[in-house]
Amino acid sequence: MAVISPARRSTVISDWSALSPYGIGGEAFTEGVRAGRTVVPRLNSEEWQAPSDQVCLVPGFDVVEALGSRGTRSMDRLTGITVATLGSLLEPFGSRKPLPSAPERVGLVLGTGSGSVQSTMDFTRDSLTGAKPFYVDPARFPNTVMNRAAGQSAIWYGFKGPNATLAGGPLTGLQALRYATRLRERGHCEAVLCGAVEEFSVQRAWLDWHTGDPRDRGATPLAEGCAMFLLEDADSAARQGRRPRAEILSARFAAFHSPEDLRPTLVRCIRNALRDAGVSPAEVRLAAPSDATGGPPGVEAEALAEAMDGTEAELVRVRDLFGDASAASAALQLAAVLAVGPTGPGDGGVALVTSLDGDGLVACTVLRLL
Repeated sequence: MAVISPARRSTVISDWSALSPYGIGGEAFTEGVRAGRTVVPRLNSEEWQAPSDQVCLVPGFDVVEALGSRGTRSMDRLTGITVATLGSLLEPFGSRKPLPSAPERVGLVLGTGSGSVQSTMDFTRDSLTGAKPFYVDPARFPNTVMNRAAGQSAIWYGFKGPNATLAGGPLTGLQALRYATRLRERGHCEAVLCGAVEEFSVQRAWLDWHTGDPRDRGATPLAEGCAMFLLEDADSAARQGRRPRAEILSARFAAFHSPEDLRPTLVRCIRNALRDAGVSPAEVRLAAPSDATGGPPGVEAEALAEAMDGTEAELVRVRDLFGDASAASAALQLAAVLAVGPTGPGDGGVALVTSLDGDGLVACTVLRLL
């Protein structure tokens, strides 16, 4: 068994960025979350034939306009949002920041729902409606594969380390963070870029319309976005002139079998994550619940209060601000914690990010803000 050095055991988030309904880049996201500004959902019905206009898009986002015409002819929206988010992290002012390590030692872990629903359904439709099943555009086939966005991003920016794609519903961002942390701490790479992405499409809107509870239709607008984080050790960040934003202390995931089990399962999950992190409830300053559907209203806030023995933490609720970002939800919750968190060194505390999936999963990640 390989020996893991102390530096590898401690992973920090040293930089991050996001594309969201607030705009492109971490600054726009930080301004919107800190101000508690609610995004007004709107959708151009002439461009998008969706069942509802209650949608929060990345404002004005177009793949070609954001990334240029070279290499984007067949790129779908999901991949474009991912590549553009990484660009706002690595090239915020048009000039490339130095990578934290050699390209062979930089990994990429991306969470997604199931890849691009629009690309998959469009390609399938073309094979059914064309004169022959194979009369399809082969250049668009890669968009139907779940790891298209991660693979294209690695090619675009020259990452040659481990490359992985995960899918796990609303919990996806926390799963990707845990996977990326383990990947680095076990020596498979020296730095990892990780996050989660979700696109808006007419197909996603109709799937949500038909599969969701009819009583919830229109209650929460659909949203799209992506958040990406740079994970490395504190020494590596210091060498590159980056100030660590948070240290990842622990993560817990648990399953429940019935709606009645959701709250006690989440309580145990939070308590176990705090215990693993070696922190007390009194140290928790911020908590970002997902407020996802699938459980009783307010169940996460109630579980947080019980798990922390009544300790009151500031709640950061991104779902209330811009809607349901589906697979990108947990990653955007984490970005919101970093946005609301310390404004300078030494102004930190402990933060929790929780998430739940009505199909039977809960999660909690604990971070120390730096």
